[in-house]
Amino acid sequence: MKFKIIPTKQFLEQAKSLDVKTKRILNNKIDLLKKNPYRFKKLHGFNLKLFEIKLNIEHAPARLIYTVIEPNVILICFLHRKNDFKDLDKYVKQFERN
Repeated sequence: MKFKIIPTKQFLEQAKSLDVKTKRILNNKIDLLKKNPYRFKKLHGFNLKLFEIKLNIEHAPARLIYTVIEPNVILICFLHRKNDFKDLDKYVKQFERN
């Protein structure tokens, strides 16, 4: 089964500022998501099935957060590890309202 990738507005805004190398890595990860979105780490403690992909953005550890609502994979946001997961609640609530 091939999954359809749907980015949120939050994700698109964050992705605009990425450098070329990071965008290429991100595209490779998205290709993997299309084939099997369940391959990456699941996050617990949320109403949604949230998953994370570890990335380095501008030499800083970050996470791409997404959810799977079959047959769609919805790209929610990027989280910078320095902020831990403090911003995740805000992004998830914003996603759930839309």
